[in-house]
Amino acid sequence: MAQLTVVSLPSLAKIKKYVPAGLALAGLVLMCGPMQAKAPRMRTKSSHVKIHAMPFSAAAVLTPGTVAADDTEIPDDGQKYSLKLYSMHTNENIDVVYRVGDVYLPDALDKLNHFLRDHYTDDVNQYDPAEFDLLHNVLTRLNKPNGTINVLCGYRTAETNEYLRSLGPVTGVAEHSQHIQAKAIDIRVPGVQTARLRDAAMSLDAGGVGYYPKAQFVHVDVGPVRHWTFAPVRHRKGKGKRGGRAKHRA
Repeated sequence: MAQLTVVSLPSLAKIKKYVPAGLALAGLVLMCGPMQAKAPRMRTKSSHVKIHAMPFSAAAVLTPGTVAADDTEIPDDGQKYSLKLYSMHTNENIDVVYRVGDVYLPDALDKLNHFLRDHYTDDVNQYDPAEFDLLHNVLTRLNKPNGTINVLCGYRTAETNEYLRSLGPVTGVAEHSQHIQAKAIDIRVPGVQTARLRDAAMSLDAGGVGYYPKAQFVHVDVGPVRHWTFAPVRHRKGKGKRGGRAKHRA
């Protein structure tokens, strides 16, 4: 059963009121370290501790299935696959079994499509079910098959996408974004470093992976296989306007 709380959202005409300044500059990282006093006539040896990241799971990943035409096509004893998502913008949660064996459940897909709607306009589009498999596979790689994924952005209408692009290059929004085609989601996984989340997604070699270290999220889509990093940089005074470095954008 999906647990979904519907929240009334503003129309696109009021988007400007709800888009905070510096949209893509959230998630700044403060770096600090302990003060070290000098000790005269004393030599110390620095020790370096090498931290090994937990290896990614080698478990088999899901391959594309088929959408059931009706309840009679849903297997009675197939393995169940679920997703737990939390929307960072609407504060909604969803926990739903979306696939049994190799068959996608139409009702569950409808609930996920609504959950991932354009949160500015409430418009809904039909997601490619392979995107849901991609999310499940990322969690499997991270050894968190039952983990929760925080969603920053799902579907975007062309109008919303163009508005976000108009805010400037620091937003990292592509003109022909996979979000418009309902094939992309921007995510975080609680307790997982953004770089590791990126590496897990890239290990699947299953679509586009965008790494946004400043805003601390990863874009995953089921479009062409490619990857990029988007990090807005501030140029020195007189050296040009602030912009971002990226081969591709989300």
